[in-house]
Amino acid sequence: MASSERSALLTYRLCGGSGEEERGRERARGRAAAASRKLPTFLGVVVPTLLSMFSVVLFLRLGFVVGHAGLYQALAMFAVAYFIIGMTVLSVCAIATNGALDAGGAYYMISRALGPEFGGSIGIMFFLANVCGSALYVLGLVEAVVDSFGIPPGQKVGAGVHVLPQSYWYELLYGTVLLALCLLVCLVGASIYAKATFLIFLIVAGVLGTILVSFFATQPIGVPIRLPYFNGSETENGSFTGFSLATLRDNLGGGYGVDYTTGQMMSFSSVFAVMFNGCTGIMAGSNMSGDLKRPSYSIPRGTISAVLFTYLIYNLLAFLMCATCSRTLLQKDYGFLRDISIFPPLVTVGIYAATLSAAMSNLIGASRILYALARDDLFGRALVLAKKTSASGNPVMAVILSWLVVQLVLFSGKLNTIAGVVTTFFLLVYATVNLACLALEWASAPNFRPTFRYFTWHTCLLGIAGCCVMMFLISPVSASASLGFLLLLLLALHYLSPSSTWGYISQALIFHQVRKYLLMLDVRKDHVKFWRPQMLLMVQNPRGSARLIDFVNDLKKSGLYVLGHVELQDLDTLPSDPLQPQQDSWLSLVDKLNVKAFVSLTLAPSVRHGVRQLLFTSGLGGMRPNTLVLGFYDDAAPQDGLARHPAFTSAREEVPLGFPPLRAPAAPKLLSAREYVGIVADALKMLRNVLLARQLESLDKAWELRRAASPPPAIHVWPVNLLRPDSARYADTCSLFLLQMACVLNMARAWRRAHLRLFLCVEAGAMPHAQEEKLRQLLKDLRIQAQIQLVPWDAVTRLHWQTPRGPPGGPAPIGAAEEEEEGSVNYPANATQVSDEYVCAANKLVLEQSPTPAVRFLYLPRPPADTSLYPLYLHQLELLTRGLGPTVLVHGVSAVTSTQL
Repeated sequence: MASSERSALLTYRLCGGSGEEERGRERARGRAAAASRKLPTFLGVVVPTLLSMFSVVLFLRLGFVVGHAGLYQALAMFAVAYFIIGMTVLSVCAIATNGALDAGGAYYMISRALGPEFGGSIGIMFFLANVCGSALYVLGLVEAVVDSFGIPPGQKVGAGVHVLPQSYWYELLYGTVLLALCLLVCLVGASIYAKATFLIFLIVAGVLGTILVSFFATQPIGVPIRLPYFNGSETENGSFTGFSLATLRDNLGGGYGVDYTTGQMMSFSSVFAVMFNGCTGIMAGSNMSGDLKRPSYSIPRGTISAVLFTYLIYNLLAFLMCATCSRTLLQKDYGFLRDISIFPPLVTVGIYAATLSAAMSNLIGASRILYALARDDLFGRALVLAKKTSASGNPVMAVILSWLVVQLVLFSGKLNTIAGVVTTFFLLVYATVNLACLALEWASAPNFRPTFRYFTWHTCLLGIAGCCVMMFLISPVSASASLGFLLLLLLALHYLSPSSTWGYISQALIFHQVRKYLLMLDVRKDHVKFWRPQMLLMVQNPRGSARLIDFVNDLKKSGLYVLGHVELQDLDTLPSDPLQPQQDSWLSLVDKLNVKAFVSLTLAPSVRHGVRQLLFTSGLGGMRPNTLVLGFYDDAAPQDGLARHPAFTSAREEVPLGFPPLRAPAAPKLLSAREYVGIVADALKMLRNVLLARQLESLDKAWELRRAASPPPAIHVWPVNLLRPDSARYADTCSLFLLQMACVLNMARAWRRAHLRLFLCVEAGAMPHAQEEKLRQLLKDLRIQAQIQLVPWDAVTRLHWQTPRGPPGGPAPIGAAEEEEEGSVNYPANATQVSDEYVCAANKLVLEQSPTPAVRFLYLPRPPADTSLYPLYLHQLELLTRGLGPTVLVHGVSAVTSTQL
């Protein structure tokens, strides 16, 4: 007992408990990967994050950003970019400190927070973002290599170190070779990657220090810039002026020009798209979550430290560049830092090291995300190859697959070409991370207790808004396409992915909202205009009630629908609650039959006590059943309709639901006739409407409603109390309720082709046309379209009047019907005054009305006050409905019709 209580806490993962299967997989994976979890905060988070952010933008594009945008706009870009990533970092830290993290980084956070649909779709988007990011850094590295060792434009033969040919295919070849080098490092594993990145970090730190010193130590110089021009080249002169107030003034404002690598005119959004790639490395540490010693400790501290440091460095370098370099140098020479350095070779090495490290970081991040997606089986066999790992736990196949996709992206050719796409992908991922944190905060789940508390729902909302605005400002086409692709992935995963045990944030949010609106649903404000049926259908065994369950689902009209079941056992004699194991079977039944119903099960010593319990306790607040539906009590042998139901008759489906076999025809019933009528009487005392459904299992709704025969299917309505002809009325509460239920069924989508036929029983000399006109006017006032058919029943009522009156009670007193409808307990003892001959005649009258309808609605009289007459009452109902096919006996106590607006 104690171990089962502790298991949910011990296996708690991020935002909820894992299921048994996932716990088994976690334990097996944990033993295999324990040795790989050895990276500390600095090596595992700070270094990868700094190297991802200090890469192409710092060394090759920061001058481009400042040269086109000017100092003021560049600082504004940094502020906007770091505001967005700052809000995102707060959300990442909150989610990362709310439980144990595993491999997958942002994907793992989002999938465990928002569920498999969002997690899987955002995982793919984040995988693509890392893939494109890796390609971007490789292309930046190719650009730097060609700039250092490429044959100058317009020359066929190089001199000195300038020996590398320049063309699209040659640059693709260089990129392929460099990417292969990244692949080799990543195949060895995260440990060698961390060691390599630390070495690169030391080099980059040294280069950065050299650059900062160079702004102060280098004397003013002119820098010739050779630019490609058609088939040749032209030379422009840039200048490093040293610290100059005039240079600073020239560079304060924007001066957007043409990008010399793509020939496109630059703007604020296009420059921001390039600049933002220097801020997308914030997830580099999160991507290594599966290799960190303490992910929940390392990710917040390492990521925040790295982000603050890079923000300071970017702003400092932007100011130094604006104060010392001419705009021509900044715009036309992406490698100018090497030209002004006190030791140019070191800058070259730094550029190569930083961009190579960033490319590896994105490649290994993409492979970890792909491995996590494959391990979670969200895409079935499509990613089965990515599950394969080395003996040390390194996902080698995921690395190889990621490398192939990066290789495809390299065909784009230029860094600035894919910068907008990469930025759009990352902004979309960051928006979703903020959305995940916002959803967890708004759901107010008790288990959302992150140790990092420096966030609110306001920061999440600001992060989402900032990401979305900038995404559409940069590239409306890319943003729209990305959102469309994300939506397709969401829909595909929603319908095709297997169910998970991670927990669905949608369920927590729905609970939060439903509780709020249930509290607002005030029963004191109920009005008849907005009445709707709220059904409690009592089911003994679903195997014999499949079509009845489906029929009542059509009858509920967007109201509450509860499937009730009474288990005849005593909890005092049992070791545990026997209803808990049954709950899943009932919920699976609801899913299979595609009905919108709740399930309410109870234990009771008798069926009558159980139904009372359900009538008292089912529902919540203003959503409580107002109508009880029972199957009819007769001697018909139960039929297994579940086995014949279309939901269970496909070749792949069996009936695995844990319901017992149906009762044998000769076996005793669990319910006596007296108890059955007592249930009806109890419901009426509790002011619940009652429906008794007979032979609904013979109703083939699909055949009735889709047959091409003419006339269309009909619904016959008999709003007169056939067992009480001396008090027959068409406008009492019960008759109007019966008429409303038939109309509700006709309004259901599946029954709209059916026609309502209302039968008006008339006697000779009773002015039938006047009665018909009065009833027609009533239907018009109620906006009910129905055909009225006059039925002479003198021959039937004659049998009633000729029947000798029995001793109990004599003739019904005047006003008995009115007392009946107002809920008086002095029920008229009418059961003994109706002969079997009369009831059989009434049955024949109903049966003779052609064509045969799909279903009939009949008036259900109240049970007699004398409980000894319950068997006689039930016998009369059986005679009345014998052979009629699908029939619903209705007794209403609620005023449900309105002629008001």
